[in-house]
Amino acid sequence: MAGFGNIRKGRREAVDNLGFTEGGDCPRCGGDAQPSTMKGYLSCVACQHEWSDPDYVESSGPTHIPTYHQDQQKIEEFRKEVASGSLAGVLGVDKNLSKEQEASLSRLEDKWMSGMKGHFNTATEERKPLMISFDDDDNIVSTEVAAVSIVANGFDGGEEIRLEYPGMGTEFYCFNVADPHGWRRGPTAEATARSITNVINSNSNLVYANLEGTRISFELRNDALKAESLVLFVDDPGGTDIVAEKNGVILDARDLQDFEDYRSVVELVLEDGIISPSEDQLLWSMRQQLGIDDVYHVQMVMEMCGEDTLKECTTCGAMARLYPEYAAWYCQPCEEWC
Repeated sequence: MAGFGNIRKGRREAVDNLGFTEGGDCPRCGGDAQPSTMKGYLSCVACQHEWSDPDYVESSGPTHIPTYHQDQQKIEEFRKEVASGSLAGVLGVDKNLSKEQEASLSRLEDKWMSGMKGHFNTATEERKPLMISFDDDDNIVSTEVAAVSIVANGFDGGEEIRLEYPGMGTEFYCFNVADPHGWRRGPTAEATARSITNVINSNSNLVYANLEGTRISFELRNDALKAESLVLFVDDPGGTDIVAEKNGVILDARDLQDFEDYRSVVELVLEDGIISPSEDQLLWSMRQQLGIDDVYHVQMVMEMCGEDTLKECTTCGAMARLYPEYAAWYCQPCEEWC
């Protein structure tokens, strides 16, 4: 019967725990009372039972409606708590900005609100202000895909800017006042850059042009377009008046120093796996500058992008296939080598 002894002992402890204690306040177990979370009630310390407080007297008085001054006072108290705690500097509490921070915010405001003034026709375009994107680390992501800079204002004719996109054709903008897509030379380099910006924004289906001094940066008009597929080419037959750049690489044959510079440009061109007509012309002029033959060029292309690299035909716009054994591309519709 040793096993039943523990059962009897447990029953006796349960009776003691649930038994009524004389002299207590709780009507269930006789435990001590404490104020309850409900108004007009008491709670037992032992069993948490709640019952009405017999001594409670409900007080009736005028209801106090919160006023504007009380709300304002609470807001000020909250701001003081935020400013003195770990959240100091948020919600506009911290106004003590350095000169560098104020200058940065001023530039951001100018880019956001007033940076687009005068650069596009508000009557014909429904353009929104320059959008600002952020990466996972809350860093501002630039929407610039390419840019041109006016380094001198000595245009003497023949200067041309080309914007290309595979399957969408080529846009030509030249130094020619009589041409609808031409720009005029102003009294200063800044005025010339402004004329180029206005012409591109009025005619381009590919990019928006943003002017900052003598530098014109481009952002894509359509989110469906890929930045790596946009081609920017500058033809400057005279002195160096205008320079193009993309992804930090200067697209100027006269600026090349060695084979590594040429390799950097080829890598930039092959980002989308397609060589456009303007890109082909750019690479050809660079090979002439450095003395690189076509065979070495094709080997470099195959090393970077393989045999599937395509070239856009200058005649019909179709994609020509690479034939490594001939070190050239062949267009099937035109039945010609590209």
